[in-house]
Parts: sequence; structure tokens; C-alpha cells
Amino acid sequence: MNRTINENDFFKNATLTLCSTLDIERALHQCLIYVRQFMPAREMGFHVYHRSSGIVETVALADPECGRAVSIKTQLSAQGRKRIENRELARVRYIDHLGHDPVTGPVARRLNAVDVSAVIIDLVLERTMLGIFSVFSESRQKFTQDHMDLLRHLDKPCAVALTNSLRFRELNDLKEMLADDSRYFQKELNRMAGETVVGAENGLGEVMNMVRQVSPLESPVLLLGETGTGKEVIANAIHNLSLRNQGPFIRVNCGAIPPSLLDSELFGYEKGAFTGAVTGKRGRIERARGGTLFLDEIGELSMEAQIRLLRVLQEKEIDRVGGTETIKVNIRVIAATHRDLEQMMAQNRFRPDLFFRLQVFPIPIPPLRNRTGDIPSLTTHFIIKKAREMKLSEIPVVPDHVMARLMAYQWPGNVRELENAVERSMILDRDGSLFFKEIVCRPVSRQADLHDRKDEILSLDHMTANYILKTLSLCKGRIEGEKGAAGLLGIHPSTLRKRMKKLNVPFGRGVDY
Repeated sequence: MNRTINENDFFKNATLTLCSTLDIERALHQCLIYVRQFMPAREMGFHVYHRSSGIVETVALADPECGRAVSIKTQLSAQGRKRIENRELARVRYIDHLGHDPVTGPVARRLNAVDVSAVIIDLVLERTMLGIFSVFSESRQKFTQDHMDLLRHLDKPCAVALTNSLRFRELNDLKEMLADDSRYFQKELNRMAGETVVGAENGLGEVMNMVRQVSPLESPVLLLGETGTGKEVIANAIHNLSLRNQGPFIRVNCGAIPPSLLDSELFGYEKGAFTGAVTGKRGRIERARGGTLFLDEIGELSMEAQIRLLRVLQEKEIDRVGGTETIKVNIRVIAATHRDLEQMMAQNRFRPDLFFRLQVFPIPIPPLRNRTGDIPSLTTHFIIKKAREMKLSEIPVVPDHVMARLMAYQWPGNVRELENAVERSMILDRDGSLFFKEIVCRPVSRQADLHDRKDEILSLDHMTANYILKTLSLCKGRIEGEKGAAGLLGIHPSTLRKRMKKLNVPFGRGVDY
């Protein structure tokens, strides 16, 4: 402890201990062990002064046993703050009793070092006050002028070490925050997009039974259905019910990416792979690692992309554009399309091997016109959703005769058209009731009878609905009485109403026949 050393050697060796690691507590401990060879140093500390609040935060302490990262915050008095902020203190100073000093006293009391003497060094870099470096002496021993002359050489290395450590901690904190935010937003997106499937107990009951069967497995799934039927919602439901629900759900709209960019978007690229590739980039497949990759409109993929996708399904590996290293990917693939893939195979526009690889578990999703019983609950769901987005204080309602018209409409755009119709009506109808005036009631066209559709064989229900509509038209919408449709058809009015409800033929006030 009483050895002597050249100042240059001391500076070099102490600097090496301080800058050997980004963990400030380890660096501080290594520095203390070295410094103790030349002076009676018992403990070292790094402290940060927060000017806006007047708080000194001790961020690291080290004794001969170990170093430790801490966060001990001490509020300074007005006098102590003034002395620091007005720079009334010497850059390097010796304090015989820490507890008697207006600046060090509050901190010393928190650290049980009131009667300890210490060397205090302000850490300033590029005229910016970064923090404080403290060296506490052994009990009943004092630092000499020679000790202070050695320690004053450590102001810049300590300032650099503290700055690097604080920035490193900040980056780690941001990384953890981003990871936490990512998990949170992923759950929120999953919840919003597919956690609750409207119609799961009614028109989509059979679909959800299939979803529950396949979700726990790793098998590929092919969702088949018209545009707007909610294929992404079902894909989300499969992901949420799977063992991968903590991983990412990455959606790729194969029809929205230009063919020239499809490979780089799906598989990623390496730095220098093409002009403008100044850095490497992960593709969508790589980003889905540990989760689910949803390939919407897979029928739009080029034949070349189909070949590479087949390799992903079979080998679970990819090559980035311009890369030489094969990358293993652990993903599950869910594909969706509104096209007839079998017809595309016959036209050599879709690879049979890819089709049969995806066709392991197909799930057909019925159009909205085939599950009209879900329309009321879907309409209510969209009204609540849009009311929240539009910040409405009251939830609009849909009159019964308007709901009957919605249930009779054919909805060629399916659920997506219904959602848009709800939003449009909520913009136009501001009196608390929604009338959907743009939705024209055409459950089955009166003109589309047997004479107009000679080349089409109609179902018995379709023909019955047509006949009831024609009868109602002749009776000007009346059901009961001598001139009512029930009398002309020879059935009881309640029986006619039940049959009309079953066939989705609207009735009631406001319905135009």
C-alpha cells in the first residue's frame, strides 16, 4: 500500500483497469484493487448530478470485495446545489470529514461515511459536468498530497469510463423497452385483429372447430374464401391458439409486392447485393422466426418465388439475396387465397408440389351471404369499433327494418364491405340511428326468375323466395287480410312470416317490394 510509482505508469495502468469493461462496477473494482497498492483507499464511487432536480445519484460503488451497480439518489440542499452549479469548488479536492461538507454530507450519510476523509474529483469532459469520482480512505488514515497528485490524473479516464457505461446502460434499457413494447404491441395487434372471431358460435362454427383442431400443430394451413371474408382474422386466430402465440405474426400480401422486389422482401438481402443495398436486411420470412408467416393471396406469387417458398416449407431454410450462407428458419406457414389453385395448376400457373404441400389442411371460409345470421353481431361489432375511433359519446343503433334489409343484401364484398358500409353510414347519419341508405335491398332480384335465367338451375329455396317476393309485390307488401299474401298463398300469416325469416326475405315497415 505504501509503494511508490511513476505518475505516467500509474496513469497508464489505472486507465487500463477503468476502460477494460463497459460494466462500470467491475471497472471500478479493478481500479480500486490497483490503486490500493499505493494509497489507503477503502472504497470508490461514481456519482451523477441531475441539475434539473438537484439530486446526486450514486451509480456504482466498489470495495476490496467487489463492485456493484446501484442507484442511490440523494437530494442536495440549496446551498449544496449552488456550490456545484456555480462551480465554486475545486476540480480536485480533499475533504477531511465528508459529513461536514454541504455537498458531500447528504451523500455521506446515505453511504455511512460521515467521518471518512476522501478525495473528490469532478468529472468534466468538453466543458460538460458529467459526474463525480470519489475515493474514500481507510479509517483513521489520511491521503497525502502525493496521493492527490496521482488521483488527479484519473479525471479524464474516469469521465470517459462513466460516459461509456451510462450510454451502454441507456442502450440496454432502450433495447429492453423496445422488446417489451414489441411484445405488447404484438399482443394488442393480435387481440384487435383476431383474438375474438365474431360469428365463431354461429356461421363460422365449423370453421372455428377446424381452427381449434389444427392450431396446436405445426402443419401448414390453406385458407380458401372470397375477398373480404376475413381470412386474416382466421389466420390470427390460428396463431393465437397455437404454441407460437408468443412469437411474431408476420403478414405478407403477395399481390401487393412488385415481382422485382418480392425476393428481397421475402428472403432479405446482404450488403452490396444490388445497387442501394448499403446494409443487409432481414426478410419477412426471417422476421417470422419462432412465430407464424401469413402469406395472403399466395396465388399471386411468381413461379420462381413458388420454387423458393417450397424450399422454405420443406427444408426450413432460406438464402438471402446476394448471400452465401444458408439461414435456418423456424416458422409456421399459413397461406390464403381467393383464387382456384387447382385451375391455376391446370394452366401451369401454380406449382403442384407447392399446392399439395399447402393443401395439408384447407379451411374454406363461407361468404357473408351464406351466414346472414352473423350480420347483426358483426354490425354491432363494427359500430362499437368505429364509434371508439370516431370518439362518439353515444353508440348509434340500427332500426329493425334496416337490419332486415342488411340481412337480405347479398354483400358481394363480404365482411369488408359491411365494415365500410357501417363507417359510411356513421358519417352520414348523425341523429343516433343508422339507415344504410346506400344499401339497396336485393336479396334475390325479381327479374332474375326462371325466364331470365334459363341457363341456371335455381335452388328450391331460391325459387320459393322469388315466388313470395312476387306475391308480396302484387299485394303491395301486405301479409294478412283478404288482399294479403298469406291468403293468396293459402297459408297462415305466421307460417308465411316464419318462412320469410328462414329464407331471409325482408318484411315490415320501410321495406319496398
